[in-house]
Amino acid sequence: MSTRTIQGQKNLQDIRTGSPDGIGGSPLRPDGTLKVKGEFAYSSDLWHEDMLWGMALRSPHPRANILSVDISEALKLPGVYAVLTHEDIPGTKFYGLEIQDQPALAIDKVRYHGEAIAIVAADHPETARRAVKKIKVEYEVLNPIVTEEQCLDPETYGYVHEPHEFKSHGHGNICHSQKLVHGGGVTDEIRALADVVVKGHYEVGMQDQAFLGPESGLAVPAEDGGMDLYVATQWLHVDRQQVAPVLGIPEEKLRLTLAGVGGAFGGREDLSMQIHACLLAQRTGKPVKIVYARDESFFGHVHRHPAKMYYEHGATRDGKLVYADARLVLDGGAYASASPAVVGNAASLGHGPYNIPNVRMEAIALYSNNPSCGAMRGFGAVQACFGYETQMDRLAAELGMDPVELRQLNAMSEGDPMPTGQVIDSPAPVARLLQIVKDRPLPPPLDLDNLDVRTLPGALSNTSHGEGIVRGVGYSVGIKNVGFSEGFDDYSTARVRLEVIGGEPVAMVHTAMAEVGQGGITVHAQIARTELGVEQVTIHPANTEVGSAGSTSASRQTYMTGGAVKYAAEAVKAALIEKGRRRYGWTQTDIILLGGKVISEAGGPLVSIVDLLGDEAIDLTREHHHRPTVPFDKETGQGFGHVQYTFCANRAVVDVDVELGLVKVVELTAAQDVGKALNPLSVVGQIQGGCTQALGLAVMEEIIVKDGKVRNASFTDYLIPTILDTPPIPVDILELPDPNAPYGLRGVGEAPTVSATPSIVAAIRQATGIALNRIPVRPEHLTGTL
Repeated sequence: MSTRTIQGQKNLQDIRTGSPDGIGGSPLRPDGTLKVKGEFAYSSDLWHEDMLWGMALRSPHPRANILSVDISEALKLPGVYAVLTHEDIPGTKFYGLEIQDQPALAIDKVRYHGEAIAIVAADHPETARRAVKKIKVEYEVLNPIVTEEQCLDPETYGYVHEPHEFKSHGHGNICHSQKLVHGGGVTDEIRALADVVVKGHYEVGMQDQAFLGPESGLAVPAEDGGMDLYVATQWLHVDRQQVAPVLGIPEEKLRLTLAGVGGAFGGREDLSMQIHACLLAQRTGKPVKIVYARDESFFGHVHRHPAKMYYEHGATRDGKLVYADARLVLDGGAYASASPAVVGNAASLGHGPYNIPNVRMEAIALYSNNPSCGAMRGFGAVQACFGYETQMDRLAAELGMDPVELRQLNAMSEGDPMPTGQVIDSPAPVARLLQIVKDRPLPPPLDLDNLDVRTLPGALSNTSHGEGIVRGVGYSVGIKNVGFSEGFDDYSTARVRLEVIGGEPVAMVHTAMAEVGQGGITVHAQIARTELGVEQVTIHPANTEVGSAGSTSASRQTYMTGGAVKYAAEAVKAALIEKGRRRYGWTQTDIILLGGKVISEAGGPLVSIVDLLGDEAIDLTREHHHRPTVPFDKETGQGFGHVQYTFCANRAVVDVDVELGLVKVVELTAAQDVGKALNPLSVVGQIQGGCTQALGLAVMEEIIVKDGKVRNASFTDYLIPTILDTPPIPVDILELPDPNAPYGLRGVGEAPTVSATPSIVAAIRQATGIALNRIPVRPEHLTGTL
């Protein structure tokens, strides 16, 4: 796969690494070989002597009143140690990321298919499974509230949450809403300024994070009355913050350690089995392990919000945008999770990386009796990008313009205001990224005389030999914020220790960052090598013994926790140099650490780090807070709400069998500004992985929910891209530093997931001439059999 790094015109600083494994290098991941060989220990591999197994009874109904729960028969089963309901919870009964609206175990009603009602601890997983089946629940089954129309008409259909239960905007079926008005808004007078108007109604299905490692963890009761929890998660400290009150213990008595994580993508930002394992361990006094089966995983974590979107754009005859008007409706499911933040992202980013003088937007998240939705890679920007990029293609067609040229004509650049009023104060190379993907050579056309069926839509299913196959090309560009927004005090903590071990200087880095596959542990070691001039770096296991590192989400960990490691290492370096000044009377101001030595850049080596440290160690902790943001105004959406923006452009080439409705993505080109590629190989991997997940949303991935019930909770029926579905993904990397960020870097992981899906659908649209206003695109959408 072709990869190019295109240096930007700005140089933030000269980064001296002294090591090929420092910043700018691509050292091997320390966990990579073990994972490839199948020897890496994931959380599902945890084990403890005298361990019990936990399991939950889950509701078969999306909406029902619970009339009674009888656990007596389950308790009689040999090998069962505990069966708990909400009545057995010693502390608070509710938890939640932003709104504490979710019961740890259902109390008097269930609000979604798969909600946990009771939990069991037994000496064998099969015993636990049998005990769950013996719990008798009497339900009053109610009609589920599942559509937008039903949610917005509570007088007829009822409430998911009664208005008095939790703070909500309007009534108990609206979780969160955000309006945005920019320029003159959208009035009849402004509409009259447009020569061409296009309107569209778009839908996005419910996508699952589909991580391969199921939810799992081990809770071990401690002698001090507390609990040790080993778990695969994305945010150790917020897990602790939510779990401890339910257990009725102080936070300091709940100690979390990160276990091996088999993927996340937002699905582990909320709690899953954490509370249940701890409650059972607390009751039995024994270690309790919980590992979800695949179907339970689909019920046990949040998903990407399905969306309905209504867009209207107006432009002048020469293609300049005049106004954009939009309404985005996100189905948040039964509980809030991260819906308020997703709404904020959808509203503030929902018109794309374009200069639009007049904007109106309303975004809402609904409570429903569908599965709960929350964080997933791209976080509100993915749904919106499909809407506004489809509008750009439709507008280009109306105007008879090249779709790339229309985008470039209206593209944002540094110094332009967002619709929120926030001025972009770092590079925004939107037009340039589009040009880069457009200029890439196209893949060769199909050779109909020497066909390899493996390269065709349908591949080895032998459905086609070239008949009815049409090629299409599509483009898109997207915008995504980095880090937590709207006034959240987003910070990360890092501890760095420098000492001599075995005659060598060794740095140790300790953070609570969740390594979920993004390569953070590799980057942290690179930063320590660069700043401290040493080769040997060890990474301390992530736990709550050090301050919070925040969540591994929002493309923030390299920016935030990497920044904390940088500042802690700089503090250690300054302390070491000050030690040398006191000992040797140095007066130089150009002292650095490089290659295991303390060096004056003008005069050369001064002393080795080993000799200067001796038997002492320097151990310092620092926090990194990004520049402050503010909440968006509720009615206007104005405010400095995001800390950083990142941009990615894509070009997709597809072959479509128009007779069978089969699609083959031939190539998916990406160009992204990353500010500074701290680890170029990892950056490319993130971009290619993000594009692949976007491909899944474009043509195959959707949780099918009918009347509130999940119909395809398995990898047999929920399809994700395999290596056979993944095309070549050439990547071009721009490095235009952000002066506000550590090393000038930008978050990488989410932008390609935001931008790539619309390019694939645009290519299918060009090949077939079909409007395609819904994703994922299915064969029946292309053959007219829907």
